[in-house]
Amino acid sequence: MTITLSIFGLLLSAFPLVMWVANLPRFLRDRRPEKPDSADAAISVLIPARDEADGIEHCVRHALASHTVELEVIVLDDDSSDATADIVSTIAEADSRVRLIHGKPLPDRWNGKQHACKQLADAARYDRLVFLDADVRLRPAGLAELSRLLEERSLGLISAFPEQVTVTWLEKWLIPMMHFILLSYLPFSRMQSMSDPSLAAGCGQLFLADRKAYLEAGTHAAIRSSRHDGIKLPRAFREAGLMTDVTDGTDLASCRMYDCGSQVIRGVLKNAIEGIANPKLIGLFTVLLLGCSLLPVVTLAMAVGQSDRIATGLSVIALALAHGPRLLATMKLRQSFFGVVCHIPATILFVGLQWVALGYHLTGRTVTWRGRT
Repeated sequence: MTITLSIFGLLLSAFPLVMWVANLPRFLRDRRPEKPDSADAAISVLIPARDEADGIEHCVRHALASHTVELEVIVLDDDSSDATADIVSTIAEADSRVRLIHGKPLPDRWNGKQHACKQLADAARYDRLVFLDADVRLRPAGLAELSRLLEERSLGLISAFPEQVTVTWLEKWLIPMMHFILLSYLPFSRMQSMSDPSLAAGCGQLFLADRKAYLEAGTHAAIRSSRHDGIKLPRAFREAGLMTDVTDGTDLASCRMYDCGSQVIRGVLKNAIEGIANPKLIGLFTVLLLGCSLLPVVTLAMAVGQSDRIATGLSVIALALAHGPRLLATMKLRQSFFGVVCHIPATILFVGLQWVALGYHLTGRTVTWRGRT
């Protein structure tokens, strides 16, 4: 029994590492010069902002510093209770490329971010639309590089995963799980060659879309009630027969999603039901994630207790393999080594939060975010 479980744990631990080795070259890009040779794109940078006074100026100014693109930056103030609108107005007075618009009242059955993005797209002048979270800091070559990829790969939508800035221990534990899930269980070879909606993936922090494709996909109205635009927006494009892709954005932008541990927990819970924490997926992912992290620990304890050398060896190998993806993320994606060391408890906590989110959903509870449910 112990050897059987040890083999099972070894297989479950090896699978994510094999997928990472296969997926990573497709996720990474050939590095281009920081400053491309010529301007070839006109881009509307669209930023929904609700109570973003602490960071909105940095977001806008980083976008304005983009190299070799013609751009406008439009910020939608979504009924902020702080100085967000005043800050953007001050920038707009000094730079004609910046516009501030005020959001309309939120209709029933619309998520606030999706409603804001739809209004921003309607106001945009250019045919390439960048949907940018207010906590993202673009790097100078970021927009030009994303525009190049959109054109070269004949895409309707591309999403970049910015460098994730993590400070607290919970950030270092849980934020890297987005890369772990993406690269461990999504077959990039199929995702990049087929428009199957089930292969949709993305990061809601940074999207670049072609306007024509965006309209064909139904705009953000197609996902009006969703909080999980990272998956739902690419899926809408794919349902319209359009291709989408994801890319490493470590050198294109940076983002610190949450400021403290409690925000991390609420951030994981708020849209988990639209991802892993739904009844169709949660059982499978519980087996996959705990099988490649907790199970080798359990089988190692059993094997040592039974003095079973074969099972002990298999469990040790499984544990080493289990940490491989997080180690690769540290080397290639600038993630914290602390996350590698704590991969097992981080995975257990992540799975536990998925079950909490499912429990919330089944009992009708919702997680409030920026004053809205």
